[in-house]
Amino acid sequence: MTLKLNRLFLLIAILLGIQSAHAQFGFSHEVGVIVGPVAFQSDFGVRNDLETNAGNTGIGIGIIHYINFSYRADCNCYSADTYFNDHFKLRSEISWNKTKLNHFGKWVDESRTSVNADRLRAHSGEANNFDVGMQLEYFPLSIRRFSSSVNSFAPFISLGAHFTSYNPSAATTFGDGNINNPNNFYSFWEPGSISDESGTVWSVVGSVGIRYKLTILSDLMLDLRWQYFGNNWIDGLNHQLDSNRANDWLVWLNFGYIYYLD
Repeated sequence: MTLKLNRLFLLIAILLGIQSAHAQFGFSHEVGVIVGPVAFQSDFGVRNDLETNAGNTGIGIGIIHYINFSYRADCNCYSADTYFNDHFKLRSEISWNKTKLNHFGKWVDESRTSVNADRLRAHSGEANNFDVGMQLEYFPLSIRRFSSSVNSFAPFISLGAHFTSYNPSAATTFGDGNINNPNNFYSFWEPGSISDESGTVWSVVGSVGIRYKLTILSDLMLDLRWQYFGNNWIDGLNHQLDSNRANDWLVWLNFGYIYYLD
């Protein structure tokens, strides 16, 4: 665990170093906070099931930082008028999300009275993730024009990578309640499908969103994020049935407030 924390702190130090290096070139900076609901897509429940998607939802919060290439803080003036400077921003982030997980859908319907149905109903978990990473955001409209016009809108898309420290939990009220006893869980799962071990993994992050210019120095943001993890243990469940076709992933609708630093 100490090694994992050291790696995480090293990554944070690298991100801060990159931001400091950019600051030497005079680019301006923005800081903000984000919060919103998270829909976690895991091995719990049934694929493409509305009840599963609505039931396995949690919350995410984060602190974000932007490097704004269109404006120079060292001279309070616009930077060179290039396409990149006027349409891209570099976003770094530290965030956390948590989702309680249960089984939903036809296999745990009240009409099912099998032992396996009881095992699924008794099984619960929690995904608990800490993220550090970067995304490159593309604004199809001019950033300069947006920055100078209160009440204007600026849509964007982004793509990046995050380093995730995950710490899932697993529990069952079936049998003796021991998560290491396969007899307490769905009989078609292979032994070892349940784990509450923490770990670290890289993830791919993409989003689409829009900014609203609240004042000259502040924006409101709406951002819909998709995040795909590099392994299938983020939720503490990794069964080997045919329905297990992808690693864990989530969708996060976050609302943000962003302030421009002088």
